[in-house]
Amino acid sequence: MAQDVRIRPQVYKDPRPAEQFDSYHTRVRDHPPEWIYEVVRIVTVWTALLLFRLRGYGAENVPNGPVIIAPNHASFMDHFFAGAFVRRHIQFMAKSQMFGRHVMSWVYSHGGVFPVRRGYADEEAFKTAFAVLRRGGAIGMYVEGGRSRSGQMSDQAKAGIGRLALVSGAPVVPVAILGSHQVRNWKRLRFPKVVVRYGRPVRFEQTDDPSRELQQAAADEILRRIREMHAELELAGARHAARAARDAVVAQRAAHVTEP
Repeated sequence: MAQDVRIRPQVYKDPRPAEQFDSYHTRVRDHPPEWIYEVVRIVTVWTALLLFRLRGYGAENVPNGPVIIAPNHASFMDHFFAGAFVRRHIQFMAKSQMFGRHVMSWVYSHGGVFPVRRGYADEEAFKTAFAVLRRGGAIGMYVEGGRSRSGQMSDQAKAGIGRLALVSGAPVVPVAILGSHQVRNWKRLRFPKVVVRYGRPVRFEQTDDPSRELQQAAADEILRRIREMHAELELAGARHAARAARDAVVAQRAAHVTEP
């Protein structure tokens, strides 16, 4: 008899005080990712390549210097999928519930991950993100905020990524990830094929104090670009998504070469 799979409800508000996360922000602001980043990268990338047949296209679109990597979000593995084909150390904002009195908190903070308190306007998270960008680092931020459980992308972007892009002036690389919402099926020994496509970077005019409307407009434009790439992968289907991504990147390169 078929049974519904129980999915744990997401916790949207962290009751702990903001001061509890100060040490994590201080470390990330003062130190780039340490050796543990490469250790985790090696383990997770090989796992993704072997089990999820991970493929990525367009990684050359990620420039040097300060940059914001903006993937869609459907799995806890998206951090690793988005960074698998990029030699940059991508420092992600992660929900504060991931930080606490356990060894993984050490791995996260020493690997460059920093918390954002869910359910609050967390100014400390933005201060940390701006600090990373000022030193020429790469920030990873999900344009949809929380992750989708269905694989369907959100219709609404979170304005925060628009604020980060406008105030910093850093380019944003939209990233479409297909198949990651099925990663949780590994418990049933089912391993979906995952495809990652990196889009052309977009830069918004730098603005010190952008209005909420301007922040939302920038975020919506980033989401539009991700949705467009994701839709192309979905249309191709899981079996042919890698070929569709490769063909799109090849066409993009050819168009760039012929530009006057």
